Amino acid sequence: MALTDHNSYHPAKGLTTSEAEFIDLARSNGELYIAQPYELYSVENHDSWRKLFSRMQGRWGEYANEHFLHGIESLCLDPERVPRLDEVNRFLEPLTRFKAKPVSGYVPAFKFFDCLRNREFPTTITIRRSDRLDYLPEPDIFHDIAGHVPMHTDPAFADALVRFGDCAHTAAEIVLDIADENEKLRRLTSIIRAMARFFWFTIEFGLMNSQHGLKVYGSGLLSSFGEIRHCIESREVQRYPIQLEWVINQSFEIDHYQPLLFYVDSFAHLFDLVDELESWMRSGRLDNVAPGEPGVNEEDLRSFLVAS
Repeated sequence: MALTDHNSYHPAKGLTTSEAEFIDLARSNGELYIAQPYELYSVENHDSWRKLFSRMQGRWGEYANEHFLHGIESLCLDPERVPRLDEVNRFLEPLTRFKAKPVSGYVPAFKFFDCLRNREFPTTITIRRSDRLDYLPEPDIFHDIAGHVPMHTDPAFADALVRFGDCAHTAAEIVLDIADENEKLRRLTSIIRAMARFFWFTIEFGLMNSQHGLKVYGSGLLSSFGEIRHCIESREVQRYPIQLEWVINQSFEIDHYQPLLFYVDSFAHLFDLVDELESWMRSGRLDNVAPGEPGVNEEDLRSFLVAS
């Protein structure tokens, strides 16, 4: 339960990414799961949402997959104002039982995947500044609600996310039986890295085959005005049918447009890939993936060890 008293803040201070006092206090209090103090959004915050939403609408129509387009319509998002998460959930939950769950910031890996398993999506409540719309190194509410959540309205996609959450529990069970602490940490680090890479190249930056060619379903692309076009049209981007052995061994960097992307044939295909990922995990095929990005921090490791 959130303890932070949002009545002590003046709305003019806003909920701007990296500048929100409400978030700073929640973190200092150790509050991860919080309420959305809607009255704290400033005029500039709503203006940021309006600008982001307005300029993406044409790009979505041209490059987004049909499931996303149905989803964005189903959520009835107000293009003029930052959404209230309880209103988003009112439209979302009847479709797939998923709901957006507000958080104060970074969610350790196991907790994040466990939320997915419980049909909850950890959702950032801050929004980027209106003069810095194009790049943000961390998620904001536009990325989460306009990028991720419309996909959660699709039952097949939602089931794949839940299945991915199951994999985190499998990982925690596997390392529980490893007696040597150094070996436990080594193998767990490799497994978490493999899972993070899979999530990156599918849920965040995935493409999908369609009768009209490749379309976007990854949230990182769906929330980026520049990259959603670049990923489909640029000759600089390599696009391949997804191969699990390639994805889990492929490093990535977050601070530029992605030069390598993978596509699936359907969300049933994606679900089968998650099944395969878990099977490889159980057989030890994720124990020695290639080194490199992303890094695995102590908090992520600890989240799995505590769960096990």
